[in-house]
Amino acid sequence: MRLAVLLSLPLALAACSNERPAAEADLFDRLSALCGQAFEGRVVSDDPRDADWASQVLTMHVRECSASEIRIPLHVGEDRSRTWVITREAAGLQLKHDHRHEDGSEDVLTQYGGMTITAPTETRAEFPADQFSRMLFDREGIAASMANVWSITLAETRFTYALDRPDRHFEAEFDLTVPVDAPPPPWGAE
Repeated sequence: MRLAVLLSLPLALAACSNERPAAEADLFDRLSALCGQAFEGRVVSDDPRDADWASQVLTMHVRECSASEIRIPLHVGEDRSRTWVITREAAGLQLKHDHRHEDGSEDVLTQYGGMTITAPTETRAEFPADQFSRMLFDREGIAASMANVWSITLAETRFTYALDRPDRHFEAEFDLTVPVDAPPPPWGAE
């Protein structure tokens, strides 16, 4: 009995620790290491609904980084309305989509996203739609989006952003081997 208690003590102490899982820190820190750099990408999924995006140059800019937040504007051609916001929270990582109009005001569809519900790996995190997002999508009449699961994958040479739900897959891939000049600031950040 005494031996069992002693053997379980390290596990109990680890469970009470405030330290983040190593894989989560690795993914966030690896993404932070790209801060200041911009990369071009393209749509790699083949859904006809994405034809407009597929015809544009995509540019991601790891623009702002702190110990708890990374802001990554996504430019689709000349459209500078989108920013991915990845936040380190006590419960995991959070992804939000900050959408702005050219005058800097928020779009009606903004601040949607979710929290990781399983621990991110060193290279990947998945973000199912949170309650705020599901309510927003319901209010705006896009109920299919309530099942959204976004993901980011950070491989050695590429960054991938994806959206999945029943009957829908979108994926964009960015080449990390060739940084490009930083684009103009996203709308609302000037």
